[in-house]
Amino acid sequence: MGLEYGFMRNAFVAILIITPLFGMLGTMIVSRKMAFFSDALGHSALTGIAFGVILGVADTNITMVVFGIAFALLLNYISSKSGTSTDTIISVFSSCSVAIGLAILSKGGNFSKYSSLLVGDILSISKWEIVSLFVIFVVAYVFFFCCFNYLHAASIHRTLAKSRQIPVRLVENLFAVLIAVIVMLSIKWVGILIINALLILPAAASRNLSANMREYHFFSILFSLFSGILGLFVSYYTNVATGPMIVIFASILYFATYLYTRKYQG
Repeated sequence: MGLEYGFMRNAFVAILIITPLFGMLGTMIVSRKMAFFSDALGHSALTGIAFGVILGVADTNITMVVFGIAFALLLNYISSKSGTSTDTIISVFSSCSVAIGLAILSKGGNFSKYSSLLVGDILSISKWEIVSLFVIFVVAYVFFFCCFNYLHAASIHRTLAKSRQIPVRLVENLFAVLIAVIVMLSIKWVGILIINALLILPAAASRNLSANMREYHFFSILFSLFSGILGLFVSYYTNVATGPMIVIFASILYFATYLYTRKYQG
């Protein structure tokens, strides 16, 4: 099955960590209508890398994460203060960020060095990077265990949540930071162009079937795991990039659940 190779074993373990994490995170992103927000974060990774290049930082992951956190908090702040629709604000910041990143990284025709980030390469993940992913996985689950009810209440009725003494702004900012860190650290293996699809599709497919919140989370994690594992092995045997193949299977699940719902529950 390919698991006799070290790179496949590393990729398989990484899939077992990343996909449940994305499945869990995706449910709240979909519920809070933040799909565009996470997409903008993914594209802003280019600017984070560009700043790292300008500053001469050896590990551009550091500047990418720092920029992603600042970008997420700034979007949250401006969205809460501005009368302009949130999607417009996100679009403006995303477009500006991508343009700056591309301008810097393409100077002198050097963008080819970073083109692999567009689709990612999970087969190149190392054991140390798997350990860092697992740490993020644990932190994310602790956050959801402690703050899920607050986030859920704020997504249903923000004003009511505030009246119940829920620290809405703090929880929303922490959630934005969590998304930023996970997205930025996963870019290298998942890819800028498709990371948002891996966050959204399993959760969207789960929403088609779920009757309650427990089913919503369960199916989202299940669909994410299924797409990840199947996509990994099919990509190995077909010699196709892993990230896009995972997204293809996640898309199939979404359309299958959508059609099932329309036929039997609509």
